[in-house]
Amino acid sequence: MSESSTFPIYMRRDGFDPVPELAAMRDEERIGRISTPFGIDAWLVTRHADVRAVLGDAERFKIAKRGIGELPGAPKMTEEELAVMRAGNLLTTDPPEHTRLRRLLTPEFTIRRMRRLEPRIRDIVNDHLDAMERAGSPADLVSSFALPIPSLVICELLGVPYEDRAGFQHRTSRTIDMSVPIEERVRAQLESRAYMGELVARQLAEPGDDLLGMLVREHRDDVSADELIGIGSLLLLAGHETTSNMLSLGTLALLRHPEQLDLLRKEPERIDATVEELLRWLSIVHSGTFKVTTTEVEIGGRKLAAGELVACALPAANRDPALLPDPDRLDISRGEPGHVAFGHGVHHCLGAPLARMEMRIAFPALLDRFPGLRVTDTEPEFRSFSIVYGLSSLEVAW
Repeated sequence: MSESSTFPIYMRRDGFDPVPELAAMRDEERIGRISTPFGIDAWLVTRHADVRAVLGDAERFKIAKRGIGELPGAPKMTEEELAVMRAGNLLTTDPPEHTRLRRLLTPEFTIRRMRRLEPRIRDIVNDHLDAMERAGSPADLVSSFALPIPSLVICELLGVPYEDRAGFQHRTSRTIDMSVPIEERVRAQLESRAYMGELVARQLAEPGDDLLGMLVREHRDDVSADELIGIGSLLLLAGHETTSNMLSLGTLALLRHPEQLDLLRKEPERIDATVEELLRWLSIVHSGTFKVTTTEVEIGGRKLAAGELVACALPAANRDPALLPDPDRLDISRGEPGHVAFGHGVHHCLGAPLARMEMRIAFPALLDRFPGLRVTDTEPEFRSFSIVYGLSSLEVAW
């Protein structure tokens, strides 16, 4: 039995692919019973249409108030302490609280606002490609390109000092790594909140021109300090973990599928479709947030009682044969087939326009700069135990 088989089925991967058992559950049962890290069983929804139905219904499927602090073995916390940890985290709130918080942030993540960032993102990408070229071949694509670019972008957007990145990247990676003892994961999350608390205190005293400063200046009476800390913590984590893993894993996917890479090189206008296909095919977020049924519901051909815990298997949904033909094949000519890699419904990823822009800029720039880019004989190191799937290292040469 592999070490990863001790993790929930929706987190298990075989390289790029979900394990066959997950596909079998989708194709044969639609919805299956699984064990969860919380020590209780849940229903796992696997088909694309069913996942969209769950994620799109915030009334009958509410956010399950189960975070890292509620995991078995976690240090005991009072309800008040847990509420403070959840404050401002869009992933742990339902409407109307979620609606209120998201309304404050949405203007900062519109496509129009993101376009203003485009020149700066291009500069950041080119600076890191210059540094890779100067250092010479081979290089670890994760540490030299995929991780620092989105980290620097989100730091500038939020107003987080980039020199602090080593600390917050270490804490984040510990928090979302399920192989790390739970006490250490909780400690890392508390340290992350304490760090963000210091930044928020500075912004409250002297608001800057960045996103946190904007929230203080324009919405000080509408948002608490704890909510500002939660907002900043979530955006900092999501802003670098997800995009960085898409950049490294997406590059490996293209290099391992040379016919797709050749097509993109010949027809660079396919970059938008390429990004969407990589998002669908890789599905680096395994499940998103857990839900709990508020009433009796029917999903996946099965009736669930009120109070049932429900998880959505995003990799299985994105490779559902009902979504598109031959779904296990990477094909950048597909266009945009309606994947759920960014979720769906009210909790659809707020930062999706930023992530798409970073990938649309970074992939072509990397491939143009190094036409002979290839993976070395050193095996890529997959992050099997992380809540966000990806690579710990990827040695490339050119």
